[in-house]
Amino acid sequence: MKIKIGRRALSALPAVTRPTVFYDIDLTGFGLKASPTGALSYIVEYRPGAGGRSVSKRRMVIGTPKNLTPEEARGHASGILARVRLGDDPAAERSNARKAETVSELLTSFMDDHIRAKRKARTAKLFQGYVDNHIDPTLGTRKAPTLTRADIERLHKVIGKTHPVTANRVLALIGAAYAYGLRSGRLPERMSNPASGIERFRERVRERFLTEPELLRLGEAIREAETVGIPWIRQSKSKHARKAENRVTNIGPHAAGALRLLIFTGARLREILDLKWDHVDLQRGLLFLPDSKTGKKTIVLGMAALAVLENLPRVGKFAIAGTDNERPRADLQRPWALVSKRADLVGLRLHDLRHSFASVGAGSGFGLPVIGKLLGHSNSKTTERYAHLAADPLRRASDAISGSIAKAMGEPTPPQFD
Repeated sequence: MKIKIGRRALSALPAVTRPTVFYDIDLTGFGLKASPTGALSYIVEYRPGAGGRSVSKRRMVIGTPKNLTPEEARGHASGILARVRLGDDPAAERSNARKAETVSELLTSFMDDHIRAKRKARTAKLFQGYVDNHIDPTLGTRKAPTLTRADIERLHKVIGKTHPVTANRVLALIGAAYAYGLRSGRLPERMSNPASGIERFRERVRERFLTEPELLRLGEAIREAETVGIPWIRQSKSKHARKAENRVTNIGPHAAGALRLLIFTGARLREILDLKWDHVDLQRGLLFLPDSKTGKKTIVLGMAALAVLENLPRVGKFAIAGTDNERPRADLQRPWALVSKRADLVGLRLHDLRHSFASVGAGSGFGLPVIGKLLGHSNSKTTERYAHLAADPLRRASDAISGSIAKAMGEPTPPQFD
């Protein structure tokens, strides 16, 4: 039955005894489906592809008179039919979207197939934290193909209010997961990556270098903690306070040795804590690391670092022994917090010891390629952050030359820096 689908037709529609479609007389394919219960819904029908009688019809429900006016429904139907003429199949796309993976399922596949298979366990653990704490609670149940750039940008902004770096990492993770989904066929071919084109937050590179007085205080604090102990500070008003003779805190030789090795080598924390005695060549003064952040790596030991290793008690297979001789030490949080506070270096990170090693090298006139080799940088651009420190020897030379010229001219001679 054909009618002019409009407001008047809706009010005058006859009752039906079985599901019946009233087709619009003006827009072919647009119709109004009525059921014996009185329920009404707008539909659109078409034949996909090249069309023709041999191709089965597709039918899509657009909406109901409760949420769409006849004019609005006609506009939706017209848009769908225009897409069909261009070769699209909107009904199939909707069906596939309903069957599609959720964002959570896509991320699970990405983590299993790509991150855990190709990245280090600690990287996978960090990324899983981003998924569990930020992405899943907000977007996890959404169908992956329906996620929009606006959805991701909204999440990025919320996280960025307090943690801009984390927000950027979450954005990169979502983008990588969608790129994986497009490559693997888990997402529609013509879909664009919804994480692309979103502006990242600016990240300030934190550069904290220890000065000579700070290095002196740090050395004194490590020696004190290793020997007589650092005075214990009462944390509460509990009546069960430590006895006077026990009100000091010591760190063992391995914790102290680890801190010194971080200072003397510029190595990363896990490179030192995961170091096995099998990786140590004391005769040649080298550490042969089979796996580090940048892959296989050799660390050249200076005399100070070599002396630390030579004096370390050998307990188990790891150079820095922990509570379990068969496992590497988990961290240095407690000894570092104790020592850095005693040295009045609150806020200094363990990773800043690596920066300090590089800064001393740059300030001593060693070239950036040499420093990069010592630190194990795989990219020279990473070492360039210390380039401004390498100007120190040039400044000294400039001071000496300009001072000599000023003296010859009879100008007041400024003080020279040692």
